[in-house]
Amino acid sequence: MSAETRRPSLIQLARENGETEAVPPVDLGARVRELRKARSWTLEQAASQAGLARSTLSKIENGQMSPTYDALKKLAVGLEISVPQLFTPPVAGQINGRMTVTKSGEGRGQATTTYEHELLGDALRKKQMLPYRAKVRARRMEEFDGWVRHDGEEFLYVLTGMIRLYTEFYEPVEMRRGDSAYYDATMGHNVVSLSDEDATILWVTSLA
Repeated sequence: MSAETRRPSLIQLARENGETEAVPPVDLGARVRELRKARSWTLEQAASQAGLARSTLSKIENGQMSPTYDALKKLAVGLEISVPQLFTPPVAGQINGRMTVTKSGEGRGQATTTYEHELLGDALRKKQMLPYRAKVRARRMEEFDGWVRHDGEEFLYVLTGMIRLYTEFYEPVEMRRGDSAYYDATMGHNVVSLSDEDATILWVTSLA
């Protein structure tokens, strides 16, 4: 297949559509120094944590040597981050390495007459997105008090059962397990279950 007819990658399509922007390469030495100082570590302390010689770490920070992948892994372990984070510029106000795990059934519950929500990742604050699992109780549009609308964009993924997604500007769509939808959440939207049992869906709402 020629280069002209080869299907473009998702990343290429996103760039062509302006969905991503080029990120300048990160100065590894400056990044390592920044991470070390953020922890208030001396060169000796950081080198000890990473299992590297002080002189080696000093050369890395000053751009005097290119570390091997083994050295990068040791650095990442010592700094308690992943290797990719060594090459990722920090976002203002964002803490590196944030993570929380929500075990099945341990999310914070929030029930309404039409949905039964289980909030996921609830332990983290200042999130950029809000993930939650929902059990769809509603069976008819008449059970809703008008459209649901809110800021941001939303991703919906059907986990079990069958649903019908109603939106303000589109025809209703029937969706089964494995189907997904991405839409503007400021547009009115509601979901009803078409299954005998309540369908379950994963919802992720952007907060930025």
